Amino acid sequence: MTPSTTTTATAATTPTRHAEVDGTRFTWRELGPRSGVPLVLLHHFTATIDDWDPRVLDGIAAERHVVVVDNRGVGGTRGRVPTTVEAMARDAIAFIRASGWPEVDLLGFSLGGFVAQVIATKEPQLVRRLVLAGTGPAGFKGVGRLNRRLLTDTALAAVTLRDPKPLLFFTRTGPGRYAAAAYMARLGERSGDRVPRTSVRAAARQMLAIARWGAGDPLDLGAIRHPTLVVNGEDDRMLATRGSFELAHRLPDARLVIYPDAGHGGAFQHHDRFVPEVLTFLR
Repeated sequence: MTPSTTTTATAATTPTRHAEVDGTRFTWRELGPRSGVPLVLLHHFTATIDDWDPRVLDGIAAERHVVVVDNRGVGGTRGRVPTTVEAMARDAIAFIRASGWPEVDLLGFSLGGFVAQVIATKEPQLVRRLVLAGTGPAGFKGVGRLNRRLLTDTALAAVTLRDPKPLLFFTRTGPGRYAAAAYMARLGERSGDRVPRTSVRAAARQMLAIARWGAGDPLDLGAIRHPTLVVNGEDDRMLATRGSFELAHRLPDARLVIYPDAGHGGAFQHHDRFVPEVLTFLR
């Protein structure tokens, strides 16, 4: 796998790339200067590389080498979606190793945050720093469970034939609704070279992995010695915000940031704060 040498592309224009890793064709994109430790982004339930906020990608890529990748069976990456977070982590590790990077930083959002925790536990030498957004620890109460608010919001989106992200990621206040609309508009900035949406079957397999994570034994978070930035909104409708507090409490070297009047997608709603905080933390 040969990284591109182009550094002027944006989230809307950077080409979609493909690489064979252990018999599976992975789909990925990269932005920013091709120097220093890459920041690999691991995305949320049902997401593809098209669902990352362009303001987050372009903002971080102004200083850092940013890599977004579809895991097995999602978006442009072939194969069947794993039904455990551990298997998803093995796929991500294989992709990182095949890219030739001896060390990476990880930004895991929601389900991607679960995967990032496993990578840091299983391959600690591969990771330099962690950013965990809108996520929680394994086996923690409320993590990986379908709560009433989640089911209601998802059903409402299905009935009205709308994308559920504005309901699930943002608050219902005036600023929250405005931020949701702005985020969805930004996702449409890339007009071509997009990847397929996640299928219902793939989403069901992801949901099984999430349920197993929530019902499983807790990880030994005390063994994750990496500096970690934990962020969330104050009213996360998908993974209760208290899970972020628990992560920050149990990780030995963690800093917690909670965004006001924000939900699961607080990092997107407050991208103007999130991007500088990530860049400062990674420096």
